[in-house]
Amino acid sequence: MSVLLFKRFLARPFQVAYLVPSSLTLTRKVAAKCDFSQPRILVELGPGEGCHTREIVRRMHPASRLFLFEIDPVLAEHMRQQFAHDDRVEVIETDAVNLKQELQRRGLEYCDYVISGLPFSMFDVPTKRRLLKAVHESLAPNPLSAFVIYQCTHELKRHATMFPRVHSEFCLRNLPPIFVTVYHKQALNGHAIESPVDSCGCGKKPHGINGCG
Repeated sequence: MSVLLFKRFLARPFQVAYLVPSSLTLTRKVAAKCDFSQPRILVELGPGEGCHTREIVRRMHPASRLFLFEIDPVLAEHMRQQFAHDDRVEVIETDAVNLKQELQRRGLEYCDYVISGLPFSMFDVPTKRRLLKAVHESLAPNPLSAFVIYQCTHELKRHATMFPRVHSEFCLRNLPPIFVTVYHKQALNGHAIESPVDSCGCGKKPHGINGCG
């Protein structure tokens, strides 16, 4: 357990979603949803103590930029100190609903990926929709750009209807086990495609209604 996360959870239980940092398996699975072969503009919402950030930075192209939106002042300062040596990384201490405006302030119209572990299930419906709108408007209008989230449930899917292409998989090797879902800004060839959910975590497809098929 991270002592820092535990303290921030006690101070702000509705902002800090997880007491235990994500497993290495989960951080690798989330990062693998992004194409790092070229310079990218990346955003991470709620980086916490930085376990996903470290994996993203490790893979990032030298000319990429990463913006970390962290509203908790203690965690934001922790992230500034942790990545002070890397000028590709900038911590932005504001609400994620301001994503589009903050990109514009830095001369950027869009980003390529938004990665998030924010506890959407704990937010009321208007807040969920404001955040989703901000993310959708901030992503570049191409089939590559995507919103990558890791959550304990699939409940966000019924609100994220502006994303035409969705796929999800289950990461069992994490505490708690968690879904990694990718919402794409655009469909492929004009068609919305939703890949089967790997609900049992075995990695095999297709799955039958009772599990592995």
